[in-house]
Amino acid sequence: MLQLPESPRITTLAPLEDAYELCRQITAEYSKTFYLGTLLMPEEKRRAIWAIYVWCRRTDELVDGPHAEFTTDATLDEWEQHLESVFSGHPVEDADVALVDTLERFPINIQPFRDMIAGQRMDLYRSRYETFEELELYCYRVAGTVGLMTTPVMGVDLNHQTTPWPQSCQSPEPEAVALGIANQLTNILRDVGEDARRGRIYLPLEDLERFNYSEKDLLNGVVDDRWHALMQFQIARARRFFAEAEQGISALSLDARFPVWAALMLYRGILDVIERNQYDVFRQRAYVPGWRKLLYLPQAKLKAEVL
Repeated sequence: MLQLPESPRITTLAPLEDAYELCRQITAEYSKTFYLGTLLMPEEKRRAIWAIYVWCRRTDELVDGPHAEFTTDATLDEWEQHLESVFSGHPVEDADVALVDTLERFPINIQPFRDMIAGQRMDLYRSRYETFEELELYCYRVAGTVGLMTTPVMGVDLNHQTTPWPQSCQSPEPEAVALGIANQLTNILRDVGEDARRGRIYLPLEDLERFNYSEKDLLNGVVDDRWHALMQFQIARARRFFAEAEQGISALSLDARFPVWAALMLYRGILDVIERNQYDVFRQRAYVPGWRKLLYLPQAKLKAEVL
C-alpha cells in the first residue's frame, strides 16, 4: 500500500494575550522588585517591559541557567538568529509573540539586543575582570543595554519641565545606560558569595589588590576590615552610577517618571541592606523587605512630580 509522506508539523503559538500573560508571570516570579515598578506604568508600557524582560532573562539563562553547561558559541549564534527572526516579525516561541507586538508598537533598535548577546559570550570564557574598565563593558552589555531597549517604551519628553528653573533637555540614553550599570553592579555586590561558589569573581582584581584582599580570601568568604573597606568602595561606585541615572529621569514621559524613580530607589535600597548586614554577602542575601519597598513609593512619587 502506498504511504504518503507525513505533512509537516505546524506549531501553533500562543495568542497575543496569553503571550503577554506568560511574560507577566515570568517577570513577577523572577524579579519581584522590578515587577513592582512595572505595575506603576500604563498598561501598554508595562506589558512591553515584561516582553523585553523575558527576552533578557532567556538570554541570561543561556549562560547562567540550569542548562548553561551545554551552551556554546554556536548556541549563542542560534539565539542571535532567533532574535533576527523576532525583529523580522516572525515569532519562534510563545513569549516571542508578545515581543513582536511590542516591536510593532515602539521604535526599539535591535543593536542593544545584539550587544546583550555579546555580553553572554563574555561569560562563556571569562570568570575574572582585571580592571573596572573591563567590568564596565560587561555591565553595559548585560544590563546597560536594558536602558536602551526600554527608553523607547518609556517615551521621552524633552520639552516638559517639572521645575520652574531651567534644565538641560537632552536624550536620557546615557543615563538609562548608567541605571542599567548601577543595577548590575548592585547585583554583583549582592551575589558575591553565590558567584564565588561557582568560581566566579566579578569584582575587579585591581580593586582587591588595592585593599590587600586576595582571591583566596574572597573564595573563602573572609569578612574583615579589608573586606569592609573594599565593599564600601564598591558601593560608593554603584551609587555614583545611580546618581548619574537620576539626572535623566526628568527627560522621560510624565507617565514613566514615577515607575522609573521607584525602580531606581528600590534597587538602590539593596545597597543599604548590604551595609546593614555588615557587608556579609557570603552568608546573607541582601533583599529589600516588602514593607520597606512600600515606604519608597511616596518618595518616588514626590521626586517624579518635582524633579
